[in-house]
Amino acid sequence: MSSVANVFGILEAVIAHQARGLAYSEVVAKTRVPKATTHRLLKSLVRLRYLRFDPESSRYFGDLKIAELGSAVISAFDLAQHVHPHLVALHARTGHACHLGILDGAAGVYLDKIESAKPFEIKLYSAVGKRFPLHCTALGKVLLAALPVTEMRLLLGRKMQLFTPSTVKTRQRLEQELEIVRASGFAVDREEITRGIVCVAAPVVGSSGAVLGAISLGFPASIARDAGLTKEIRAVRDAAKAASDLLRGSSQTRPVRRVAGQRQR
Repeated sequence: MSSVANVFGILEAVIAHQARGLAYSEVVAKTRVPKATTHRLLKSLVRLRYLRFDPESSRYFGDLKIAELGSAVISAFDLAQHVHPHLVALHARTGHACHLGILDGAAGVYLDKIESAKPFEIKLYSAVGKRFPLHCTALGKVLLAALPVTEMRLLLGRKMQLFTPSTVKTRQRLEQELEIVRASGFAVDREEITRGIVCVAAPVVGSSGAVLGAISLGFPASIARDAGLTKEIRAVRDAAKAASDLLRGSSQTRPVRRVAGQRQR
C-alpha cells in the first residue's frame, strides 16, 4: 500500500476502537502495515495531534485534530441538511438549477445542488464538492460581500481569472458591485463564468447574523433577456430567507467556512 493508504488505515483502525484504544501490536495486526512503518507513522500522527498515546495503558486514541476535522465536516453537512428542503422548494418553484455554496479559503465550494428540471435547459458544470471562483459567480459575490473589508481585499488581491468577456476585470469594479450586493441582498452573475448562463444568489444567515452560505439559481441568459430577472431574484431571496429563518432558530449552527490560505480538507 502507499504511504497515504497506510496513514488512513492506521487512523481508521484506531478510531474504530476509540473507546478502548489500540496497542501498537494491535494496530500492526489490524492494518497489516509493517512494524517499522507502523511505529514511524504512529509517532508522526501523535506529534501532529491526530492520535494520542496513553503511557499508562500503552494504547493509541484519536486526538483533537480528528475531532476538529469531524466537527467541520459535520457542520457543513448540517447546513446542507437544513437548507436542502428550501432548495427543493426553490427548484419546484422555478425549474432551474439550484445550488448551496460556502466559502472555502480563497474560493467557494458547492455543498448541495439540484439540477434543472427543464429538458432543454443547459446543464451547469457544477457538482457537490466542486470549488468555484468568488469574483465571477453570484454565490461568490454574496460570500465576498459578507466578509470584513480587510479580508475581502486580501482575497481580491489575488489575480482574477477572466472566464468570459463579461468577467469583471478590476478589483475596483468588483468592490463597487459588492457594495450593491450588500445593499440589495442579492448578487447576479451575467454570463461572467459561463457564456449563456445567468445566476442570481442570496445569503443564508444564521442566528448570530453571520452569513453561513448562499443559495443560487442558474438559468439560460435568454430568460433574463426576454423576461428580466425580477421573478428569479424574488424566488431566490424568498428561499434564502426561509432557510435563514429556520437556521436562526438553531443556536448550534455556526458559519461554515475556512480562513483564506487554509488548505481544503
